[in-house]
Amino acid sequence: MARVKPKRHNIRVDMTAMTDVSFLLLTFFILTAQFAKPDVETITTPSSISEKLMPDGSLMTILSTTDGRFYFTPVENGTERIALLDKMGEKYGMSFTDKERATFATVQSIGVPMNQLKGFLDLPEDQRKEYKSATGIPMDSTNKQLIDWVQQSLAVNPDYKLAVKGDVETKYPKIKSLFEGLRDIDFLKFMLITSQETAQ
Repeated sequence: MARVKPKRHNIRVDMTAMTDVSFLLLTFFILTAQFAKPDVETITTPSSISEKLMPDGSLMTILSTTDGRFYFTPVENGTERIALLDKMGEKYGMSFTDKERATFATVQSIGVPMNQLKGFLDLPEDQRKEYKSATGIPMDSTNKQLIDWVQQSLAVNPDYKLAVKGDVETKYPKIKSLFEGLRDIDFLKFMLITSQETAQ
């Protein structure tokens, strides 16, 4: 007796659900991604073999350029930024309007002395992005405004962390004065931002 062969059925896989899920995931990641903001100055960092990653939140950053100018980037929390501006205003005998405070909450980095800060905050946004102070934030033995920014930030929130991003060609005395200023306020733990180098 001949063996009966079963009918072969074509296998059809419905990919509609998988396509829907893929597009939903893609949309989710696009909408929730935070893009890194470019630095106000081009900084070429020294290389190291450290693989430690920077923390995401509660991080303030100091940028040091090749010609020794300093920029300060406060943490991204808008409310705490306004509290920081008020504390700096108290220290330097300045008051800020609501418009200047709202601008400060969104500005990327500060690179001007305190006596130029109000004028900087009053500039239109496109001019603020292009504005480069000739001096940056003062940081030397007689004028330590940069250290005041760090100190007043810590007064707002003592859990803030600090990262220093210096150019590979920044002169040592400038960085030394920064480290000495941080030592003077007893702030001894901070991170140095470097570029990745492969271990030999």
